[in-house]
Amino acid sequence: MNQNEFREMIENRPFDEIRVGDTASTQHTLTLEDIQLFAILSGDVAPTVLDEEYTAATLGQKVTAHNMWGGALIAALLDTKYPGPGTLCLDQTLHFEKSVAVGDTVTITVTVTARNTANRHVTLDCKGVNQHGDPVISGIAVVLAPVQKIRRERQILPTVRLLDSYARYYRKLIAKTRDLEPLRTAVVHPCDKVSLMGAIGAAAAGLIVPVLIGPESRIRAVAEAEGVDLSTYTIVPTEHSHEAAEKAVAMARSGRVEALMKGSLHTDELMGQVVDKTTGIRTARRISHVFIMDVPTYPRPLFITDAAVNIEPSLDDKVDIVQNAIDLAHALGIDKPKVAILSAVETVTTKIRSTIEAAALCKMCDRGQIRGAILDGPLAFDNVVSEVAAKIKGIVSPVSGKADILLVPDLESGNMLAKQLEYLADAQSSGIVLGARVPIMLTSRADKEMSRMASCAVALLFARNRPKPGA
Repeated sequence: MNQNEFREMIENRPFDEIRVGDTASTQHTLTLEDIQLFAILSGDVAPTVLDEEYTAATLGQKVTAHNMWGGALIAALLDTKYPGPGTLCLDQTLHFEKSVAVGDTVTITVTVTARNTANRHVTLDCKGVNQHGDPVISGIAVVLAPVQKIRRERQILPTVRLLDSYARYYRKLIAKTRDLEPLRTAVVHPCDKVSLMGAIGAAAAGLIVPVLIGPESRIRAVAEAEGVDLSTYTIVPTEHSHEAAEKAVAMARSGRVEALMKGSLHTDELMGQVVDKTTGIRTARRISHVFIMDVPTYPRPLFITDAAVNIEPSLDDKVDIVQNAIDLAHALGIDKPKVAILSAVETVTTKIRSTIEAAALCKMCDRGQIRGAILDGPLAFDNVVSEVAAKIKGIVSPVSGKADILLVPDLESGNMLAKQLEYLADAQSSGIVLGARVPIMLTSRADKEMSRMASCAVALLFARNRPKPGA
């Protein structure tokens, strides 16, 4: 059997085979990705084309397609189906009668109304209707029909995947903070451009009220180099970074600040003060870190924990780690997050400690020791993010393909997972430390501006919506 029999073929209609009254049609359902791709190619970034909230507020409808999208469907029908390969469009006149919105299904039909034997010109009536039968586009096309019969394999086009570098989930998080009072935040040792300008940018966005703690001369030197006026900001002078961390934690302990943000000092230097048994700001809950990942290839944000604080957490540690992440999800508007407990396999075995702990955590959730979420595990990563993979392996899980929180076995695996998503899947990454008296933003020198802003938004939302003790 010829392998071409398994592939779709396209065949044209040469001029001699074309008759008045012949028709052909095609159908397509408009997606948001279609509109975004058309905007990328055409440069049309008008808000009525791309901004659903703007369009709904001003026009009372959903995001609409650019009119030329309908024209492109007609062109594709003429080029590939009727008359097909070898066709040259000479003239086209179109009328756009109704907007097409995301989710609409448009059926395009062309009908031959005239043919000219002297020059092989064919005139076609073009019409398009939506799923309700309402006309959305109409017009006339004149083409030069092909002479020779062509039958060929339909070319397989590459898959197009749009990656939103502006992180739509982070934009939504920041939008949720618009009516919230900014978080008074101790910015610890902001003695380089990245940490100081990140704090100033978050303040300009109404997310934080920065209290700059560190060597005053160094902070002012950075500000002067960047042309920033610090007259409206509080500066708490210190001799060095260690004193800055000590003072920042003391201010958090006394309630003078509501959050901490790491500047240009090492994480251990700040966290050492945070966890100090005498002067720190620990609570009864284990301190842990949560990455909030906006992954373009996954339909919802992913919370990865713990990939920055606890190196080899015990079962008891993981109870607090997962509860911290659940509380954060609640504060960000996820009422019943689905938690996937990661391991290398899906079966419980004494040879892999993480599988035993996963089973125990699930039972602890059943007994109410972990609250406010759906837990399942052990699960391998593919079965967490793909329902298809889980079905192939015969795994029935309420979190497969729907996971919100990924509880990793240890810091090494979690850190590698987060970095792989960021650098291989173009994910945006932000993070926050929980379990202390105040949220802590462990920003990195490598963080993008949007990631820093998102971390501030997460801290603000958590601080304002955090569960009450004992809840």
